[in-house]
Amino acid sequence: MISYIFPGQGSQYVGMGKDLCDRFSEAKKFFDEADAVLGFSLSKICFEGPEEELKQTKNTQPAIFLHSIALWNVLKPTDAGMVAGHSLGEYSALVAAGAISFRDAIKLVRLRGELMQKAGEENPGTMAAVVGLESNVVTDVCSAASAAGIVQPANFNSPGQIVISGSVTGVRKAMELAKERGAKLVKELVVSGAFHSPLMLSAKDKLKETLDRTKINDANIPVYANVTAKPVTKADEIRNLLFEQVTSPVRWEESIINMAADGATKFIEVGPGKVLQGLVKRTVAAVEIVGFDRAGDVKN
Repeated sequence: MISYIFPGQGSQYVGMGKDLCDRFSEAKKFFDEADAVLGFSLSKICFEGPEEELKQTKNTQPAIFLHSIALWNVLKPTDAGMVAGHSLGEYSALVAAGAISFRDAIKLVRLRGELMQKAGEENPGTMAAVVGLESNVVTDVCSAASAAGIVQPANFNSPGQIVISGSVTGVRKAMELAKERGAKLVKELVVSGAFHSPLMLSAKDKLKETLDRTKINDANIPVYANVTAKPVTKADEIRNLLFEQVTSPVRWEESIINMAADGATKFIEVGPGKVLQGLVKRTVAAVEIVGFDRAGDVKN
């Protein structure tokens, strides 16, 4: 069975989607529609940058989503057995599974980016990568460090690669403790907010108002949700999981393990970069891993 996976924030690059639009009218249609729906030229930011503007969360999120969905519609796969997306990529996965329309999703993703950027400005925090510790050890480290400030695991990415998130004091205390517990690498990340932590609560609550008004359908194929790492198809459950996702850890490693256990033998990343291909490679053995990003990756 084939699983399609969609990248999240951090995979963006200036020039993304330009070659797709030059070569495929199907891709250009989506970039034009996104500009029309959002009321500004997101395509120009994707194609030309500047990088500082593309890196703003309010632009990054819709840019990556747009690239993924334009590419998905160029590929028009009929063999998808299941889908998943990393954080923001969950919205791409839900559009691919027919649960949300492209127009509704691009508005949601732009709003999500704006709200998360604003929450990051109002409640400054940070994130750090921890490499070389088991997930239960990192969870214990965060619990011990939370006396110094808010901190929790944000992304369980692959075995021994976990990102933590929270207040500056909480994260830095957890970084100290992780080093003491024998982590191979502990590195603070350059981010605009403490994503997937309680510091995103204001974004979560405001996103709910729009999520509640957005038409969500049952998914055509199972979508493995970040919050539970389990397949979901029911509209009400999808809506609730998108709400919970804002402050909950991304259980990516578990999602990939569950997809493989449920029959996925090939994982195809659709969107900018190769981050997820690397994570899959480190998580499950003996599966085929492919990626589509640029026009040259697509066979006519």
